[in-house]
Order: sequence, then C-alpha cells, then structure tokens
Amino acid sequence: MLEMDEIQKRILNEVAGLHDVPEGAYNIRANGKSAGRASTANIDIIPREDGQGLTVKIKPGTKHESVHIPVVMTQTGLKEVVYNDFYIGEGSDVVIVAGCGIDNCGNQDSQHDGVHRFFVGKGARVKYVEKHYGSGNGRGKRILNPVTEVYIEDDGQAEMEMIQIKGVDDTDRVTKAELGAGASLVVRERLMTHDDQNAVSTYVVNLNGAGSKADVVSRSVARDKSYQKFDAVITGNAPCSGHTECDAIIMDEGRILAVPGLEANDVDAALVHEAAIGKIAGDQIIKLMTLGLTEAEAEEQIINGFLK
Repeated sequence: MLEMDEIQKRILNEVAGLHDVPEGAYNIRANGKSAGRASTANIDIIPREDGQGLTVKIKPGTKHESVHIPVVMTQTGLKEVVYNDFYIGEGSDVVIVAGCGIDNCGNQDSQHDGVHRFFVGKGARVKYVEKHYGSGNGRGKRILNPVTEVYIEDDGQAEMEMIQIKGVDDTDRVTKAELGAGASLVVRERLMTHDDQNAVSTYVVNLNGAGSKADVVSRSVARDKSYQKFDAVITGNAPCSGHTECDAIIMDEGRILAVPGLEANDVDAALVHEAAIGKIAGDQIIKLMTLGLTEAEAEEQIINGFLK
C-alpha cells in the first residue's frame, strides 16, 4: 500500500475502521488514485480502464470473506465520479465495507460521487456498510452523492448500513432496488446534519417476486439550520411485504420533510409506512440531568443512543 499521511489515515479509520492493511480483498482510493489493492482466491478486484472505479467479482459459494473499498480525499477542489460494480456469486455470504471521507481545508468544494451496483446471485447474502464523514476548516464544501443500485435474484439477501454522522455539507443519496422471488432487503440509515447542511435520501424499491420483502428504516437528527428530506417509495408487484419508516429528531432551527410512497399492484402486497418527527422530550433530559449531566451532555447522550 502506498504511503498515506496522518490526515488520510485518520479519515480511513473514521470511514472504514482501518488502521492498517485489511485482511482479504481491498482497494483503497486516495485523492483520485489507488493507494493499495489486493484480490484473493475467491474475490477478484478489477480496475476500470479509465481508472474511475472497479469491478468486483465474488465466486459462487464464497463464505466469511470481506471486501474493503474506502475512499479518502484531502485535496481541495477535487471532484470525481467513481463507478463500482459488485457481482456476488450464487450461494455466497460476504461483507463489503465502503465509505468516503473528505477533509477540506481549502476554499474550493471537494466532491465524491460514487455509483455502486450490486448483482446478488440466487441464495447469496451480502452485508454492505457505507459510512460518510467530513472534516476540515476550509470554506470549501464537502459534498458526497452516493447512488446505490441493488438487483437481488431469487432467495438472495442484502443488508445495508448507510451512515452519515458528521461534517458532510451536501448529500443527495439515491438507493434503488429490484427484488426477485423470496429475496429480501434490509436498510438501516443513520444520519445527522448540523450547521447549514442539506441531506436528501431517496429510496425506490420494487418487490417483483412472490415472497419478496423489504424493510427500510431511517433514523436521523437535524440540528442548527440544517435540512433533511426522506423520500421512500416501495412498490409491490407480487405477493410481498414492505415496510418503510422515518424516525427523526428535530432541534434548533432544523427542518425535516418525510415523503412516504406505497404502491400495491397485487392484492397480496402488504405495505406499511411509518413516520415520526419531534423534539427530544424534556423529561428525558431532566432524568439524565438528575444523574449529574449538564443539559448539553444529556442531549448528546440521547442523540448517541438514538443513532446507534
């Protein structure tokens, strides 16, 4: 792996929990270039010819292996679009850890747009973890626009953790999924915005096969003058079950918009949406303050627990 400076190493730890070269297959991207790459006997990472992404092929039956593909950016003014395709072979069971961190100390905007497509084979299972993080004291923005497409064949499973807790000024997050018979999708989004940040999360899930199911849940906190929009549409085209939920805490002068969308095109499609937006209950804060916490510490304790 190429040498990385201390800022890049810190960001790598924030978005992927890495202190050193990970076990298994990996590709680490730093300021638009590869900082290290390795394949395994069962997982092949192939760079695109234009250098703007990867093709990751996981052999059928691969079990208990992982892929790490984090991105770190410390160069102000850098803007890039990266395309990554993942082919998860039939009957495999793997973990993919992604994420992007931007440290911008300059006056120009820095932006990373990642387009990830997952092709989950029959009976395969993938857990995907994506964490976004921003830091730096420059006037330039930290912008992250992930697009995630998931195509799940019969009896396949995808579990996705989408996390953004700090420092991202603008994000437009789009997730699309197509599910076959008996396929399942579980999404857990955790999001916090602060200052003047904006975050839009859009989910479009099509349940096409009999017995398919989806559970999309977002938990978020909007602080200061930040704005959030959660837009989720689940369409049932067969006997299926779908659930989407937005649970949000609003603080200060924050703004939150939840837009539910359910479409049933089959008499046996069972679809549910739930949404709740509100402030932190005063009795929760008082209870923690009686234990010796200040009001600010009590708020942080509640928020941390809510976003776990």
